[in-house]
Amino acid sequence: MSCARRVERTRAGKAVAQVLPATLVTWGLFTALAACVGGARPAGGGSRAVVTDALAAAQVEVKTEPYAGRVAYVIVALCDNVNQGIVPVPAALGNGDDPARNLYWGARFGVKTHFKAAREWRAVASVQNPSPQILERIVYKHKTLDAYLVADAYRGAEIKQATVDFFNVASGNLNPTFEDGGKTYGLGRGAAAHLVAYVGHDGLMDFQLPALPKRRDELRRDAVILACASKQYFTAGLRETGAHPLVWTTNLMAPEAYVLKAALDGWLAGEDGERVRLRAAKAYDKYQNCGLRAAQRLFATGW
Repeated sequence: MSCARRVERTRAGKAVAQVLPATLVTWGLFTALAACVGGARPAGGGSRAVVTDALAAAQVEVKTEPYAGRVAYVIVALCDNVNQGIVPVPAALGNGDDPARNLYWGARFGVKTHFKAAREWRAVASVQNPSPQILERIVYKHKTLDAYLVADAYRGAEIKQATVDFFNVASGNLNPTFEDGGKTYGLGRGAAAHLVAYVGHDGLMDFQLPALPKRRDELRRDAVILACASKQYFTAGLRETGAHPLVWTTNLMAPEAYVLKAALDGWLAGEDGERVRLRAAKAYDKYQNCGLRAAQRLFATGW
């Protein structure tokens, strides 16, 4: 299938080449635009205080249990028509304070809804407002593998903090916790294998971070970044964390949960980056009908 090339400009005036499948369905079109077109309006977080690595490291540590399985931690920046530099989507989908109907959380292909329907996972905990920035936390446990998936829905206005927290956890400087069966486990440290993911608008198109968290330990962490042109915009920050880019993107895309699930399936199966990238591309093509070659160009692995 042929693709139509578009160029959108961020507020900083940088041209970002973007690829849209010529016959992209309406749903995919506005989700992609919601995620990726910078400069539509000021992004949230402008003068908001953000927690950098130094502050994160200074936080009181919660005692956690050792865990030999795998933990995937997903930070979702809720779609927000008011506080993010995006092309507006329908009001219900773009309310950054309403996770239940939000495009990236409670909608059909949002993280919460998609994994709730996934036969491999079951929800074991749900916490409302675990912090001022996070509206909901969902904990899933894999039904056949020793693995947890923990997803946090950040207020749309807190996209800058969501981005910083992604880097903080990826670097080992922040250790959010979750509970299951009376035990407390760490999301940033304490797992034998670890993956950190970001899902949402690429806020780095609209703002710069005051500091980039630096790697705290020698643990291997994989990263999945489902936001437009994330390889271009997240490279500097991710290098500082020491995390390995398992899957990230090269262009305009809809950061929907079927891609995240495909990447997690490959990661849990112990596949290498190229195989995981192919899984992500196949999932994207299945739902967006953009052609496998175009989808493969959209995703990258490694540096």
